[in-house]
Amino acid sequence: MTRKADTIGARIRYWRMRRGGMSQSALAGLAGVSQSYISQVESGRKVIDRRSTLVAVAAALQVTVADLLGQGTETGDPAREHAAECVPAIWSALIEIEDGERRQPTRTPRDLAAAVARSEQLRHRSNFPAMAQMLPGLLVESAAAGGAVLAQVAYQASACLRHLGYRHLALNAARVAVAAAEDVAEPAWLGASRFAYAQSLPIESASLAARAADRSLAELQSAAADERVRQMLGQLHLSAALASTVSGRPDVARDHLTEAAREAATLGDPQDGMGFNGCGFGPTNVALWQMSIAGESGEPGRVIELSRTVRPQVLAASIRQMSYWLDLGRALADSGRRDGEAITAFVRAEQAAPVPFSLNPLAQDAVVAMAHRAKRRALPKELRLLAGRLGIVIHP
Repeated sequence: MTRKADTIGARIRYWRMRRGGMSQSALAGLAGVSQSYISQVESGRKVIDRRSTLVAVAAALQVTVADLLGQGTETGDPAREHAAECVPAIWSALIEIEDGERRQPTRTPRDLAAAVARSEQLRHRSNFPAMAQMLPGLLVESAAAGGAVLAQVAYQASACLRHLGYRHLALNAARVAVAAAEDVAEPAWLGASRFAYAQSLPIESASLAARAADRSLAELQSAAADERVRQMLGQLHLSAALASTVSGRPDVARDHLTEAAREAATLGDPQDGMGFNGCGFGPTNVALWQMSIAGESGEPGRVIELSRTVRPQVLAASIRQMSYWLDLGRALADSGRRDGEAITAFVRAEQAAPVPFSLNPLAQDAVVAMAHRAKRRALPKELRLLAGRLGIVIHP
């Protein structure tokens, strides 16, 4: 079995060898896992299903989690390569804006608003390569307008870059969004921008992300009469809950989830499936984050249980629907006894949002692990086709 890009396990082995041929036992000891676990991960028979484990292994190898995920560095995927061509221009535009330079606008306010709406539509469809093509010019034009327009476009840029694996640039874009919202004292956009900032921080900085969300929650309480602000307060609670789980503070995570659920119960799901800034905050979104947090907590059974009560189709953003099916698929694949159901879930995730699914290292590794388990049997047609679309070639 070969593939166009290395698995997480292959990258772990590469960096282990680069560290003077560190043994699997030594790495396991430093990371707080077993030697057999490292062996199975490196061979592709097992996946790393918790962000906290990725952080521990990366720290033991003295690399970043991004190094292990291959994010923003590997080529071979057409979607990533198409978007990568635009990244230098996006970076240049962000630097220009952060440096305080402003060009004369070349679009009318109406044309600019239409372009911003088009970019937002692409975000909801998870078409990040097409979005990346628009962003260099759109960032420069929105900087000339300033205020909420710049905050919105910089938020879009942050989300796009993060999903493409360029977290360092996503963080730059989030900072631009925060500064723009602060300039015009827009609490709702400030909440959205602060959410983008917390989401863009590297996984290793989960405790910092939780603290940043906490500070924003305290700062925005005075503006909670605005329903848009309440939606962003809910999103910040969810972000803090996941970050607290990753950093080993489940009690704090539970408190944030409780607050998010309380806020969602009073607001309900957005009637248009999107809500303010397309975040879709409401009971359904809270349940999706609960599934992700249960997976991070090592509770696949809880993920499956929660999935029975969620209808992800009520939310318009395709990335939300992909999240549901991806988390469910990984939970079903955990034991190795429900791979057929897991394959169905992964196919649904891919159908919902093909680009982010194809770029997700955890999804790729789950498919590789299932292929390893199926090696001695006739591979299901669905698994072979899915592996092919991900660039994984399974030899008989």
